[in-house]
Amino acid sequence: MDFNMKKLASDAGIFFTRAVQFTEEKFGQAEKTELDAHFENLLARADSTKNWTERILRQTEVLLQPNPSARVEEFLYEKLDRKVPSRVTNGELLAQYMAEAASELGPSTPYGKTLIKVSEAEKRLGAAERDFIHTASLSFLTPLRNFLEGDWKTISKERRLLQNRRLDLDACKARLKKAKAAEAKATLWNDEVDKAEQELRVAQTEFDRQAEVTRLLLEGISSTHVNHLRCLHEFIKSQTTYYAQCYRHMLDLQKQLGSSQGAIFPGTFVGSTEPASPPLSSTSPTTTAATMPVVPTGASLAPPEEAALCLEEVAPPASGTRKARVLYDYEAADSSELALLADELITVYSLPGMDPDWLIGERGNKKGKVPVTYLELLS
Repeated sequence: MDFNMKKLASDAGIFFTRAVQFTEEKFGQAEKTELDAHFENLLARADSTKNWTERILRQTEVLLQPNPSARVEEFLYEKLDRKVPSRVTNGELLAQYMAEAASELGPSTPYGKTLIKVSEAEKRLGAAERDFIHTASLSFLTPLRNFLEGDWKTISKERRLLQNRRLDLDACKARLKKAKAAEAKATLWNDEVDKAEQELRVAQTEFDRQAEVTRLLLEGISSTHVNHLRCLHEFIKSQTTYYAQCYRHMLDLQKQLGSSQGAIFPGTFVGSTEPASPPLSSTSPTTTAATMPVVPTGASLAPPEEAALCLEEVAPPASGTRKARVLYDYEAADSSELALLADELITVYSLPGMDPDWLIGERGNKKGKVPVTYLELLS
């Protein structure tokens, strides 16, 4: 009991001494040991890393989960070390509503059939979004959280210890200074000077040791940047994959709806009058393939009645021709197709019985089949 009381009294005395030293420094009444410029730069760099990591983490969480209530729920589950329940994405919920609407309004009607097709596409988009959120959370958000909740807490703890050691050191310097000033007036203070010098040597040793520990941790921020850089690449990779999947799913849906539109509204042009999204640039063969315009290949290119079509005998209809701007270069697969160059203007029209993914294109005295996905139809 006596030992504990003495320890409490000693701790209280140290705390009081540090408080006095800190207060006097703030009022300019005590000297303060300054850290070297390199050390100060390390501290500033660490603080900047922490602040920007927090901002990037919060905004990425908003990107992956815009609903603030859902984010709070996920945060609580994480703090309780419990698995976050699976949540339906907005795309999957929309797909569910469309499927139910088709079932009630008539799945065999044109509108019902279209609802079912769009529902399936939205369901695939929702699944792709779920995979993206899961991958991004593991490869990007988790490392950022680990830094803030692990490495940064350790750095903060050692910085507080360093601050205490510095206050102790400066308090010892102040006591030695007072002892020497009193010694000049009376010889009775020799013992006090020796004691103050001994305390100063101990305080200096502890401060130097703690400064070295803190310096090593701060220099480790460079390794943190390397790790975060690697995680950032993983995040961009997952994001690129996600958007490529979305593009592919929507392109497939556009083709399906185009075929249906041609059957329901004969004589109409298939395809959007708006420019298609340009292919994404990626070093991944899989991703690149997913983002390029899809052109039917093989036997699906030419139905029997179209294969027998002689292009030399084809004449444009009296009405129904349109101008189109070419979006991407296209190399003709055979003599029945027309090679295309990006940004050139051609005349296009459709013929009865043609595959809805293709049109007849004319440029000067040349004509041939051209893929709709490579064109922007102009009014």
